[in-house]
Amino acid sequence: MSEHTTGRIRWGILATGGIAASFTKALLSLPEDAEVVAVGSRSTESAKAFAERYGIPRAYGTWAELAADEEVDVVYVATPHSAHRAAAGLCLEAGKAVLCEKAFTINSREARELVGIARERDLFLMEAMWTYCNPLILHLLALVQEGVIGEVRHISAHFGFFNDFPPEHRMRDPELGGGALLDLGVYPVSFAQLFLGEPDTVEAWAQLTPERVDAATGIVLGWNGGAVATLSCGFTADIGAPAAIAGTGGRIEIPDGFFNADRFTVHREGVAPQTVRLADISDDHDRGSMRHEAAEVMRALRAGETESPLVPLDGSLSIMGTLDRIRERIDVRYPGVD
Repeated sequence: MSEHTTGRIRWGILATGGIAASFTKALLSLPEDAEVVAVGSRSTESAKAFAERYGIPRAYGTWAELAADEEVDVVYVATPHSAHRAAAGLCLEAGKAVLCEKAFTINSREARELVGIARERDLFLMEAMWTYCNPLILHLLALVQEGVIGEVRHISAHFGFFNDFPPEHRMRDPELGGGALLDLGVYPVSFAQLFLGEPDTVEAWAQLTPERVDAATGIVLGWNGGAVATLSCGFTADIGAPAAIAGTGGRIEIPDGFFNADRFTVHREGVAPQTVRLADISDDHDRGSMRHEAAEVMRALRAGETESPLVPLDGSLSIMGTLDRIRERIDVRYPGVD
């Protein structure tokens, strides 16, 4: 990284959709640490409109121009996951650090390719799994590791809503990696693996759309030590996003929004339930903030690290492997990559 990284980190934004807008707003809320200096899109008009909306000085009509900008320290890749390999790979090949949205790629082969490029070139790369950077989730993880609820035996996590997407929507398009699993299911799978690691057994069932992507998927993960995770995702019912971790000595429940939780409750026999809130452990009380994720990237860059200990690359590779195994079980394949 350049000497500039001792001061504000200069960000480039690749893509101009809703998630790119949310992350850009998060960066703009960190003016002493972050500076958004460029945006790139496949459309010059889209890039210029995005730049004008957020006061970004440079707008490019190609990804390559953004990747070549010498004043960009790190690129946030916010394309659909079907384009993550191409977009993140282009930036890494140009010598840029990269924060790449989840799901990390469309399959584990592409994920291994990106990690290979980053490690060969000694460049920073991180999957944008903001859950892993949430102070409340880190506190929850520490409690579990300390044995507050004993040995973990079961995890449940669900993420679903109802939306009657039309056939042309990207969520139903196999060419764009459509379906619930990569958009929504990556969160429950990542949550389970945060506590238990890569599963030994994977089983799944799905309701498929006419385009043969999953509209709803149920997942059971098993570990040889006896732990089980029951997970689900979908856009066929408004199930919300609750999660729970149960052990031999109690359980911890997140009532909703586990992927960006602001509270959880610890239940143990003979002890009154204890609710822990984000405000109890963090000065940043914004539940929906991406600031924690951005702050971790900037901390790592200033420290000269090529990956984050909170979101390690081997962990992202493991999660992509599990997602591949789930897709095998539900018979969902993406043209041109599987």
